[in-house]
Order: sequence, then C-alpha cells, then structure tokens
Amino acid sequence: MSMAVAASLRSLARRRPRLRLPAAPLAVPGARAAFLSGAAEEAAADAAAAPPAPGRKVLESFREEFEIGGRSIAFETGKMARFANGSVVISMEDTNVLATVAAAKSSEPVRDFLPLTVDYQEKQYAQGVIPTTYMRREGAPKERELLCGRIIDRPIRPLFPPGFYHEIQIMVNVLSSDGKQDPDVMAANATSAALMLSDIPWNGPIGVIRVGRIDGNFVLNPTVDELGLSDLNLIYACSRDKTLMIDVQAREITERDLQAGMKLAHSEAIKCIDPQIRLAKRAGKEKKEYKISLISETSYEKIRNLSEAPIEEVFTDSSYGKFERGEALEKITQSVKTKLEEENDEDSLKFLSKAVDTVRKQVIRKRIIEEGLRVDGRQLDEVRPLYCESNTYPVLHGSALFSRGDTQVLCTVTLGAPGDAQRLDSIVGPPTKRFMLHYSFPPFSINEVAKRGGLNRREVGHGTLAEKALLAVLPPESDFPYTVRVNSEVMASDGSTSMASVCGGSMALMDAGIPVREHVAGVSVGLVSQVDPTTGDISNYRILTDILGLEDHLGDMDFKIAGTRKGITAIQLDIKPAGIPLDIICESLEPARKARNQILDRMDEEISTARAINDGSGPRLATLSFSSDSLRKLLFHRKTIEKETGARVSVSDGTVTIVAKTQPIMDKAVEKVEFLVGREIEVGRTYKGIVSSIKEYGAFVEFNGGQQGLLHISELSHEPVSKVSDIVTVGQVLSLMCIGQDVRGNIKLSLKATLPQPRKKKDVVSKDPSPSQEVGWDAVENMPSVGANAEPSSSKHEDGTTEAPAFSTPSVIIRSEADCDAQDAANGPKKRAKVAKSSPRPYKAPSKCQEVRTATAKKAPGTTKKTKKVKIEKSGSDGLETSGSEVPEQTASNTLDLMQSPVNFQSGSMKLGDVVTAKVYQIRAFGLVLELSDGARGMHKFKENGQKDFEVGQDLLVKCQSFNAKGIPVFSLLD
Repeated sequence: MSMAVAASLRSLARRRPRLRLPAAPLAVPGARAAFLSGAAEEAAADAAAAPPAPGRKVLESFREEFEIGGRSIAFETGKMARFANGSVVISMEDTNVLATVAAAKSSEPVRDFLPLTVDYQEKQYAQGVIPTTYMRREGAPKERELLCGRIIDRPIRPLFPPGFYHEIQIMVNVLSSDGKQDPDVMAANATSAALMLSDIPWNGPIGVIRVGRIDGNFVLNPTVDELGLSDLNLIYACSRDKTLMIDVQAREITERDLQAGMKLAHSEAIKCIDPQIRLAKRAGKEKKEYKISLISETSYEKIRNLSEAPIEEVFTDSSYGKFERGEALEKITQSVKTKLEEENDEDSLKFLSKAVDTVRKQVIRKRIIEEGLRVDGRQLDEVRPLYCESNTYPVLHGSALFSRGDTQVLCTVTLGAPGDAQRLDSIVGPPTKRFMLHYSFPPFSINEVAKRGGLNRREVGHGTLAEKALLAVLPPESDFPYTVRVNSEVMASDGSTSMASVCGGSMALMDAGIPVREHVAGVSVGLVSQVDPTTGDISNYRILTDILGLEDHLGDMDFKIAGTRKGITAIQLDIKPAGIPLDIICESLEPARKARNQILDRMDEEISTARAINDGSGPRLATLSFSSDSLRKLLFHRKTIEKETGARVSVSDGTVTIVAKTQPIMDKAVEKVEFLVGREIEVGRTYKGIVSSIKEYGAFVEFNGGQQGLLHISELSHEPVSKVSDIVTVGQVLSLMCIGQDVRGNIKLSLKATLPQPRKKKDVVSKDPSPSQEVGWDAVENMPSVGANAEPSSSKHEDGTTEAPAFSTPSVIIRSEADCDAQDAANGPKKRAKVAKSSPRPYKAPSKCQEVRTATAKKAPGTTKKTKKVKIEKSGSDGLETSGSEVPEQTASNTLDLMQSPVNFQSGSMKLGDVVTAKVYQIRAFGLVLELSDGARGMHKFKENGQKDFEVGQDLLVKCQSFNAKGIPVFSLLD
C-alpha cells in the first residue's frame, strides 16, 4: 500500500512544476521571513535586467489657419515628412494634401535651364478604394495627375532666381479626400508654403484660388457638385500685385464678365499669402547660398559686340522662313564660337548659347517696342494667312485641315458607342469622359529627330486645352449619346498649334455630322515689355496677335484664348517674367476677340453647319432602345455578334449602340441584335426566325428575341400543302410576316405573305378549285376581338355564290409549343378516335350531286389597310386544339331539308342551310365553339346583348349560316 502511495506522489511531482524553496526548513522559527526576503531579491534582479521603457516623442508642429469663401483652410508643418527640405500639409474639411520639396546639393556646370520636376499623385487609398489594376497598385501617372502637376509648375517656375539651375523635385500626395473639393488648387498652395519653409531661394509666396459662377453669381473655391452647375471654372494664381497663371474653362463667357471674375480672384487669392509668411517665420529655414550660374558682364559684352549686327540683319529681312532664319542664326553662333576659340576664352564659350539667345531677345524686343515691326513683317494685330479644308478624307467620320501661316494641323473625328467612353480613375469628378481630344506633336513637325515615348506633359496639356474649348459647343448627352474622339496631328509647327487644333477640331466635328452649335476658334496673344531697372515695373509694352514660335520663345507671355462669337470657352496663360499686371492681361482680351472673329469668318466659308451623319461612305452608327430585361441575352452574346459581323456593339442603360464601317455590316449587326433581343412587333413587318419544331397543323418559329409564333399550314404556301415537313424543316431560317394576333396575344406568322402572288384565274368556278375555294375548314378560329366589326354576314349574288365575311380572324389560338403539347396530350386520343387521318389532305372534287360555291374574301367598301403596332407579351394560353385543321374525306351529299330532323353526317359535305345538332365545346367572351358529331368544330358568335347561359356539353340545334374565309362554318341557333 505504501508503495502505491509513493508511486502516485512521484507521478504528481512530474506533472506539476517544481517550486524552488529557500534552503531553510519551514519548521525553523523565522523561516517565513527568510522566504519573503529571497523573493524580493529575485524581483530586484529582474527589474535591473529589464530594458528601460521608451520615452514619449513630441512632434512639434506649427499650424496657420485662414478662411476664403466661407471655408476654413489650414497649413501645418512639422508633423510629417520632417527630413524633406520643406513639407506642408494643407487641409480643407476632410481633404488633406501633402507637399514636399527637395533640392540637389550642386548643379551641372554646363546647365542653362531650371530642372524643376513636379510629381502629383492621387492614390486610391485617399478615397478608401483598392486599385482595380492587375497588381492592385497605382501605375504610371494618369492624365489628370500630369495636368495637376502643370497647374503647380506654371506659377512657381518664374519665381526662381535667374541662374539657379539646381535640380528641384516637388512631390505632392493626396492623403485623404472627401470627394467635395478638387485637390489641385490646394496642392499649388501647399507647394508654395513648402518652398517658403525650405532653404531654396524662391521669390514667393503665391496664392491660388478657383472661382466658379452659378446663376450669374461668382463662387469662391466651389465644390465638385457646384462646378457641375457653374458656367465658369477659373484657376487663378498670383503674387501680391501680379498675375502668374490663368487657366479657364467656360461656357461662352463674355470678356467683361471674365475680367470681373479675375479681379475678384486676385483679391481673394492674396489671402493665402500672409499665412505662408507667418508659417515661414515660425518654422522656416534660413535661405541657403546656392551657386548661381551667370555670365560675367565682360563675356556678355564681348559676345554681344560680335553677334548683334548680323542678328539684326537676319531679323530685319522678312523674307526668311522659319528654318532659313534658324540656319542663318546658327551660322552667326558658329562664327562667334570660332573667334572665341581663337582667343581661348573658356568663360565666354561656356555661356555662348545662352548669351547669343539673350542678344537675339534684346534685338527683337527693341525692334517691336520702338518700331512696331515684327519678325515676319506683320502688323502687331495682324493674323497670318489662313487655309481651311473640311472632308479631307471622306472615308473617315470627319476630317479637316487647318493652316495658319506655317502652322498646320490635321484633325480627325471618330465616333463610337457610349461604352467606348474613357474611364477615369480620379478621386473627384465623373467616372467616364465621352469627349476626348488627343494632341500629337511628332518631331518631324519641326524637322527634328526624337524618340516617341509615352504620355508627354506638353501634349497632354495642349490637348486638354483644345478639348475644353470645344466641349462648350457639343450637344448634350441626351441628344447625342455617342463617344467622340478628336485626333489632332501637328503637321508643321510655327507657333500656337494648340489653337490651330481648336480650329481644325471644330471643322472636323461639323464634318462628322455632330450638331455643334457653332464654330470655335482660338488664337495666341503675346507680350513684349520693357522693364524699368530701378523699380522693376513695366515701363513700355506691346501686345502681339497670333505670335510665331520665335516670338513665343523670346517674348514674355503666351496667352491662348479660344471661344465663339458669343464668348470665351477656354484660356491658358503662361508667362516668363515674375508676374504681369492684371490690367495688361485684361487689355489683351480685346485684340484676341477681333482675331478670333476673323478666323471664324474664314471657317464659316468652308463649312458652317453640320453635315448629315452617315453621309457618304463613312462608317455607320445606330442606336436601338430596349428594356433592361431584354438586354440580358445581349450581354452574353455581344462578343459573338462583334466577331461574326465586324461591328462594335455597346450596351448601356437600355440602349444598344452599333458602330459599323459599312451599311451591309450595320444591317447584319442590327438584324442579329433584333433577333436576339427582340423588337416591338408590328403587323405587316417581316422578321427572320428559326423553325424550332414541326407539328401536324404547322410549325413553331422562334423569332424576335426568343418569342414564339405559329406558322400555320395554311400560311406555308399559296398552293395546297399536305405535309408541313415538305415545306420547312427544324432549324431552317425563314423570313416571315406577322399577320396579326388574337385576343389572347397569340402571334400569327405567314410564309406565303412574303412570297409572290400566283397568277389569278379568270373563271370564278373551276373544276380544280384552289385552296381559297375549298369548302371545309383548316382550323377552328377565334372569335374577333372587341374592336372587330359586327357578326360576319354572307350575301348571295345573282349567280347564287356566297360572299365571305369582310373580316379575317386569327387561325389559331395556341401560343407556344409547350401549350400545344399539353393540349394534345389531354385531348389527342379522343380526337383521333373520331378523325380518320391526323394530317391535312388535299381537297377532293365533289361528286356531281354536290354543289360547289366559291367564296371570295372582299374588303369592306371604304376601308384601307393600316399597319398596326402591337406588343407581344408572353402569357399562358388555354386555346383550342387544332383538330379542326384536319379536313375529313368528303362523301356523298347529305343535304338536309329544314323540316327534316338533324342526323349525323361528315362535315366536309356541309352546305349553307344545313341543320345539325352540335355540342358546346367552349364558351368564349364573344361566342361559342361548337363540336359536331364527327369531331369537327364550328363557331357561333353572340349577337349584341344576346348572350345566354350555356353549359359545356350542352346540345344545341344549329343552322349553317355562312363560312368564313378559311371555310369554318358559322352557325346560328334555332329556337
């Protein structure tokens, strides 16, 4: 027993963790105190071995708040990007933008330009979205990011000191966006504040603001939703007293209203300047002494003395063309270089190209200001000769060639489906863009060799400017839902190719048949000024209209203005000096307006109204409207239709747009779409269908987007048909005409209606009667609808013939194959027991004792045929079975006298006046379907207010009153 206890104790000891006890036994007095003392020593040792707790870091940040247009704006620095030379986070509501600035420590020794790079990026996390790309990462810069980078670059570049050629990189990231404010203006202000905080020499700060106009009232920093209602989108950048950049998109705003908007923008934009100055005083760095690359006065005077006289000779000769002038100037530069090399003047050679360019600039500016003469001999407000040509390439949707002087642009227009619209991944603005203008500046246009890369900032900027100018005159999307792409190919460049793209694009849009309201033209205005060296203010200036490329390069301003006769649609202002007074800019609007009207007059002479769309051999477009439910099939088969036809099919919001190169391709694509989706069915219209199944009484045909119709055996041919399969087969494609529908919405199709009519016979009575002369019936017909005429009546002619009723009723009431099969299964055996054969047989000539009467269907006098549109809706049908279409073999005459009792007989021998006993087979709203003794069917139509109580299976004594056009007997009741 003791051994078992010992084993249990050892097992427990192995399972439980061992406790390290002090060496002193517990039985000794004072052992508890000794135990506690040992535990305290171990705790102190552990505390000494643990690492110290991390301290709490304090991020010292500085914040400046101000208000513009009722919206609070804040600059904050010191919290993020602390290693950058300058960093600022700007906030407006829930939109936050970070701008950082960094500069290289040294500059290249031979560089003569400022290598400034602005990278603006909108990452999708700013709006809580994962990118939809394959790698789920942001890729190359998008068009909008390039345009926002240009908005930042254009106003800050002129404020760097001359000779400062250190590489500068500005990176702007949108940290968060609420979708209300466009971050581009905020990014420009944040960049200005970051430059103020850095040690980079910069003559800032600047203020940037957006101004809109809604219902004639200007709105400061409007939201994205407010911009949708505004007829003006003005971005204005300025220093405290001068304008630095203007970018405008408008809906034909007048020059006077635009001036008022710019003056308001200037007064509000300068509110951004003081907060930046205060923030720079609190947290800014001291400006560093960077190396400035400037030519010495001695070297410049030497180069000027060698080159000034020959340069003046070149510029005074207006016969020089662009390249001839350039070659002459290059020879002058090479001659100066040779003389400097002979003198071993290394300092002058280092700045030779820059110095010669400065001499050119002074010669041209002095000649323009003092003499009012331009390089090519034009007056200051004179527009170069114009050449306009529309429909340059008729095979295209639209094309136009525009030349102004040596500048030449070819514009083409391509129309597409709504689904071809460009998808935009911007964090603000619309998700798609249906009008695009793509500007291309190939190197051959200036006779140079260069590589063609991806998106070019200059090309994107020029194309967007022309796009904004033309967007104002496009028809609304509800009237013209197509996607429009304009390609502007610069063929030759000598100044203002973007404004030439506006003129050529406007003519190309009209040539494509797009209903634009009127033409849009653009012109570029330049400025040559003289600055007072003591005050730095402009003392004298000249405004130049339609500037050359050389005048753009050597001048102070490139002011591009586009619009219609009513007003301005787009503006882009770029300047070279550190600001231009707003008064001079407003003064430039008037000469631009006069030049624009002259260009519009010449464009109107070439083409003044939009051509008819699809005119000539150009590609075709078609728009079809369907219900959204009907388009589900097309979504799965759209690619198949495009592959089979070569057309492009776009599906959007219940609308199908088809674009095809030729009319046959268009017809084929429309036919396939209509067959797959279905259109509103019209009586008298021809449809293509596929035979889905064949029955004894006809064939079921699938057409018009999966709807089913019945092609009855009587509608297969003008000649008698004994077997349906002799004419059609399953899977055969047929062109069928819709000949009507019954009261239950059943579709009736006819093949013989699409076939040529047979030649009519002169004799009314023939030994071999045609199918229209048969006495009998093909099928039990429905009663006429509510709108039908009264009960058909038969009239006898003098020769005893009977005229058939004037109306024609549907031949069958079974709608679908499934309904028919169900009805056959329910009633088939009973019917087959009574009928000798189930398939129709040719009519047999009657015996001598039989009397044949011809029935000719005639139209009621004064009636005309009308095409009636009917919508066919799928619904269940409880119609009759088609046993009536089976014509039994005729026998000897069984004519009964009215006084004789009715007896059983074969229906094929029935004549007018026969009295028989019939059972009520079905009760309809307008009459009865009667079943005769041999299983054949007839009809009885209720007279007005004459309906009585009947029961199915009730025996009635009836008299054959007439036959309808199909030979179905019409009975009247005998009391």
